[in-house]
Amino acid sequence: MDNIEALSPKPDEFVENKNSRHPKGLWVLFGTEMWERFNFYGMRALLTLFMVNSLLIKEADAAIIYGGFLALCYLTPLLGGFIADKYIGNRNAILIGGSLMAIGQFLLFISASTFSADLGSSKMIMWLALFVIIFGNGFFKPNISSMVGSLYPKQEKSKLDSAFTIFYMGINIGAFLGQFICPYVGDVKDATTGVRDIFAFKWGFLAASIAMIIGTITFFILKNKYVVTPEGRPIGGLPKNNTSADFEEGETQTAKFSGTSLGITGFLFVVLFFVFRYLLVGEFGFKAVEMGQMIKGIIYPFIYAAGISLAFLIMSSAENKIERQRIWVIYIVSFFIIFFWAAFEQAGSSLTFIADNQTDRNIFGWNMPPSMVQIFNGIFVVLLAVPFSLTWDKLRTKGREPVSPFKQAMGLALIALSYFIIAHNVKDLGNSGLLAIKWLMLLYFIQTCGELCLSPIGLSLVGKLAPKRFASLLYGVFFISNAAGYALAGSLGALIPATGDKFTKAQEIGVNLQDVLDKKVTLTADQAAAFEKAQLPLQNPTFAGFEIHNLFEFFMVFVVLCGIAAVILALLSPILKKMMHGVK
Repeated sequence: MDNIEALSPKPDEFVENKNSRHPKGLWVLFGTEMWERFNFYGMRALLTLFMVNSLLIKEADAAIIYGGFLALCYLTPLLGGFIADKYIGNRNAILIGGSLMAIGQFLLFISASTFSADLGSSKMIMWLALFVIIFGNGFFKPNISSMVGSLYPKQEKSKLDSAFTIFYMGINIGAFLGQFICPYVGDVKDATTGVRDIFAFKWGFLAASIAMIIGTITFFILKNKYVVTPEGRPIGGLPKNNTSADFEEGETQTAKFSGTSLGITGFLFVVLFFVFRYLLVGEFGFKAVEMGQMIKGIIYPFIYAAGISLAFLIMSSAENKIERQRIWVIYIVSFFIIFFWAAFEQAGSSLTFIADNQTDRNIFGWNMPPSMVQIFNGIFVVLLAVPFSLTWDKLRTKGREPVSPFKQAMGLALIALSYFIIAHNVKDLGNSGLLAIKWLMLLYFIQTCGELCLSPIGLSLVGKLAPKRFASLLYGVFFISNAAGYALAGSLGALIPATGDKFTKAQEIGVNLQDVLDKKVTLTADQAAAFEKAQLPLQNPTFAGFEIHNLFEFFMVFVVLCGIAAVILALLSPILKKMMHGVK
């Protein structure tokens, strides 16, 4: 398949051979997803900085809130996928989701416009905005991915890796635009003093809202003409209008879950919720009221328990050995990519804080806004998506294409490498040194290569292996692994040790922060109050019983987690290939 030609398909061309072009419906979904990602990634670039600088939330709490928010954005696809599969169809779910996200971004605009007058109300509006965006994403995310897989007839399923890589390029064009425009108008500092304009964030959120409106209208106008099967039947319509042609031969067309399975699932969820709650916050009850602890003790256990419980429920409806083993492949791969996203999503929290506080962001005389540093990921995906797609196609024609799980192991290995490089470049910075921005650019380049080995391939894998009757629900399971990864990202991001700006603030108070962290001095009441106001730490963070003293040790956490996961998944790949039963 020639992917260069795929970027400009000719009308009505869709013949059943390996050289056929992609259907026009792919480009409609490409454009819709592009604007949605503009909206989401543009907001993501600003969110933690807005919380810390305008709403005066601590960095550690902002990281946990950020992780919880992203996690719920990838948990609600379970609900959105179920409702779409059962009642309203993919098309209506996308329109509902897009509308909700546009409203949520506008609420963030209101929050960022009112915080100086009423901080408490502004925080409440922010929470409402995040809540609306979470549910909007839940309706949008699994259903647009499911529709990509439905564009291709059974004999063209081998093209899905290529199709999803191109689709993924659309995602990252949107991410690039959002991560450039929203920070450009929303993350503004005075050129002379370097002081941030904390009132400018609202314009970034408004731009994100407008982008989502454009994407939703685009899909509404073009869906009936182009988002159709090769025979012209609409894709993603009401489930009651599905025909036998939409399903694999001999496949049950409705997901059926017994009362016993539903009961066991509910019981399993409750037990797992309290187990994870105890592991994360050390209590079964609900005594903790501190914001970060509440998110770690309620949202995170909910996500982990929901993922395992849903996996059990879907497996209980599997009809034969082949179907069960294919679903198991989705589950196993989904587990391992948790570690990838836990590392990758430091972009919006710890890496943004480092870019803001301890990085020389000067590029040819221009001081890049810290929230814009994430843009390199989008740039590299746009540049590399087609070459990666062509590479898989060439390897496939030679019979040397790696099996999908091994591609994902490669992605994990690459992200471990990226953090290994950055860890050694921050090792000797000390408290006042600045990291050269070229190292963050290299980190995002390597992580982008890893992302292209893992994320679009994972989406394709679900499209190939999932039974049609709960395809969107299994996309939800795949996204819940993202949710678990983001929850873990929030917990790990909160472990970031004190950066150079914290030592400077402590020095202004008249205290050596290192002495405080080493427990060599005891703060007076006035000093403790000043530390609290300046959001300065009183101790080093700990992970798995180990104290993290500096950025080198912080980044090595990701090297170890992702490196071990990569090795194990690579070793499991031959077994998973057999369990896929001929699916390439």
